[in-house]
Amino acid sequence: MRIGIFGGSFDPVHLGHLVVAECCREHARLDRVIFVPTAIQPFKQDRQPAAGHHRAEMLALAVGGNAAFEISTVELDHGGVSYTIDTLAAMRDAYASDELRLILGPDALADFCGWREPARILEFARVIAVQRAGLDDVAAIVQAPRLAALLGVERAREIVAEKVVVPTIGIRASDLRACVAEGHSIRYRTPRAVEQYIATHGLYK
Repeated sequence: MRIGIFGGSFDPVHLGHLVVAECCREHARLDRVIFVPTAIQPFKQDRQPAAGHHRAEMLALAVGGNAAFEISTVELDHGGVSYTIDTLAAMRDAYASDELRLILGPDALADFCGWREPARILEFARVIAVQRAGLDDVAAIVQAPRLAALLGVERAREIVAEKVVVPTIGIRASDLRACVAEGHSIRYRTPRAVEQYIATHGLYK
């Protein structure tokens, strides 16, 4: 099988995340997309996210009904700062006979050289680069000197050729948290079940 790994805080998961996952599933011909909520993101250690079990439960509500989507709590179970290289090493053991694809948004791709052991990450998984229509340019991103040197010519060409263009949806998790904190509606920006879960558990107040 061809499996897409989609990591992030998902704090909370919203419709933009789901659109990206579905576009990648379809255009990259993925058999499965695994959402991996982080425990603590390396570049966001100054912010305390909602408890991991809440974020995992919201993801479960959001992806329920899509047989191609599932959730892994490998990073939450491990705890501490989450590093993609550790997650992929665990995934490679768990899915030894499958092909792993790492879904990266444009910001993540641009910062990829600053990740822990990026060269090893590329050994474990092939990159699916997400490009927001009319907003990003994956071809330009991979031409940045450090990233171009890391990827090499052939891999950079593959990433550009296989990029997944998704609709530009102006939804950010930080905006949803701010709306909830201010008592404003988040209807139609996250699945209804997630909206109700946030209200029931008093998240982001």
